[in-house]
Amino acid sequence: MEGFKYRRRVDYSDTDLGGIVHFSRFFVYMETAEHEFLRARGTSVDRTVNGVRISWPRVSATCDFKSPARFGDVLDVRVRVVRRGVKSMTYGFEFWRGDTLLAEGQTTAVCCIMHPNRRPEPVEIPDWFARAIENDT
Repeated sequence: MEGFKYRRRVDYSDTDLGGIVHFSRFFVYMETAEHEFLRARGTSVDRTVNGVRISWPRVSATCDFKSPARFGDVLDVRVRVVRRGVKSMTYGFEFWRGDTLLAEGQTTAVCCIMHPNRRPEPVEIPDWFARAIENDT
């Protein structure tokens, strides 16, 4: 997997008592990498267009761990579009420290209109979003 690459250093607060990155932090890293991926393409996971707020609630998130990461490690998080559906996006993530694959993850989010005081309303992916990521699908 090549795709977009986001680099981050592991903070002390990311680690557990064993000195390795707590599993839950990988989900935070995936979300941050997704945000940077979209920002690099001129869009966002939360955007208001013509008075309509569009956001992407997650419906699935997984991560498989291969090797531990530790405080101070520099991680390269690679992001790619696995699938663009009519209303949903699935992203794949790989976590690398140098030549060592640390973890692989995936998230799926649904495009929704975010109404005040109501549940999110799933909608088709808007053209402006599809255009922003068209070279990645």
